[in-house]
Amino acid sequence: MPADPDATGWFEPLYRAAERGERAVPWDRAAPHALLVEWAAARDLRGDGRRAIVVGCGLGDDAEHIAGLGFATVAFDIAPTAVAAARRRFPDSAVRYVAADLLDPPPEWEGAFDLVFESRTIQSLPDPPRAAAIAQVARLVAPGGRLLVLANARDSADGPVDGPPWPLTRAEIDAFADGRLDVVRVEGLPDRSGPYWRAEFRG
Repeated sequence: MPADPDATGWFEPLYRAAERGERAVPWDRAAPHALLVEWAAARDLRGDGRRAIVVGCGLGDDAEHIAGLGFATVAFDIAPTAVAAARRRFPDSAVRYVAADLLDPPPEWEGAFDLVFESRTIQSLPDPPRAAAIAQVARLVAPGGRLLVLANARDSADGPVDGPPWPLTRAEIDAFADGRLDVVRVEGLPDRSGPYWRAEFRG
């Protein structure tokens, strides 16, 4: 089903305002996420032409890093303005940037990707539709493929959060497995924005 416009409709106006110089994109670091770079380097990760997808790609830095590792990379965002900005930033990119809705993705994406990367998209969604979005991320992973999730962390004992963002609990991180994937490793790590999850799953 398509995303609830009340949950996701604010992304496109934010990117439009950023284009006009009126707003900053709060999650834009103008570089790939350091926890992604470190994770890939520690594994000497090589794509060798295998397929990767970046969920909620924003302005493209993470997607470019993954493509640079040798993955045939698709990167999507629900905000067409973000997709257009990523294409302008990286005019010679091998990444295929597309506008798409995580809650209603192209059917051919199911189980199609050897590496799925999700960073800070799920935590930008209220619940609903957050649980449904988590399940959709898991469905992108090919048999034997990997999913890497980065998200701000919180303890469920701390009670509700007035987001966005809504940092994820350990239970929400574990929900990415969803009976389809195995948990490889879940790390609680420091980050400049506070406690962070880095979670790896295998199909």
